[in-house]
Amino acid sequence: MAVYELKNRLVVGIASSALFDLEEADAVFRDQGEEAYRAYQEEHLDDTLDKGVAFPFIRRLLSLNDLSPDDPPVEVIILSRNDPDTGLRVMRSIQSHGLPISRAIFMQGRSPYRFMPALNMSLFLSANETDVREAVTLGLPAGRVLGPATADEDEDQDLRIAFDFDGVLADDASEQIYQADGIKGFHSHETTNAATPHDPGPLRDFLAGINRLQQREEEQRAQDADYKIRVRVSLVTARNAPAHERPVRSLKNWGVTVNDAFFLGGIDKSTIMEVLKPHIFFDDQVSHLTGTARSTPSVHVPFGKINQPGRPAPEQAQP
Repeated sequence: MAVYELKNRLVVGIASSALFDLEEADAVFRDQGEEAYRAYQEEHLDDTLDKGVAFPFIRRLLSLNDLSPDDPPVEVIILSRNDPDTGLRVMRSIQSHGLPISRAIFMQGRSPYRFMPALNMSLFLSANETDVREAVTLGLPAGRVLGPATADEDEDQDLRIAFDFDGVLADDASEQIYQADGIKGFHSHETTNAATPHDPGPLRDFLAGINRLQQREEEQRAQDADYKIRVRVSLVTARNAPAHERPVRSLKNWGVTVNDAFFLGGIDKSTIMEVLKPHIFFDDQVSHLTGTARSTPSVHVPFGKINQPGRPAPEQAQP
């Protein structure tokens, strides 16, 4: 068999807990232990799992493989703590939902996130907080899905992705300035350093991969005037003027782009999400996601000092 190369693809790893609703099965594991959990999964092997928080995002991301069916630009790989036997229900559910996912890693009781670099992954999604934090500590791009699954009834293939900036696309150096010097010190620092690009954060490379898909869409539209662009990327940040310029310049310096930018200056992000309706939103602060997760598939990226164990929750909107 020929080697299947991953280096030129956008590769996303996803735990079954992010793709499907496993609340019932997880309750069996917590209350009755592993053996009962294995028996439960065996008994329900042919019962298709319901869609989870990240399902709409993954379905639409995979639909972009129609841009190049013979050499698909997107690869999604299951990374699971299940053993191969209990993982069978996950794979059957994938088939039942019609998702073109054929590759998986099952490691009984252990998370396979350490294989992310070997698989060229620019994102790993899971509902397991410990796995996500350990991955981020190792410098790997990971996020924990939050909130209930949202309806995925639209037949369209549009894909809307929203990112916070500091601690997600960029590092948290400016966030640390805010924590130390307050909003005035933060604005002064960002104005002085407006022309100095930030260092990239954990999801910069994932955005670059999304941009490559957008470029393929533009090429498709150049060949077919009727082609409808499907992917749209938004920056949604608590920054506002005069701290707005540095993120824009940083994105340009990194060679990545967004379609829209929202500089909210502390306005509740959930009010924007209700109108924007992204299929996934990434933020480094749980305080921002508490509201968005009620209506928007939300992902906590536990990056930077503000997410270190023992730190108090922020009392106000952060950059």
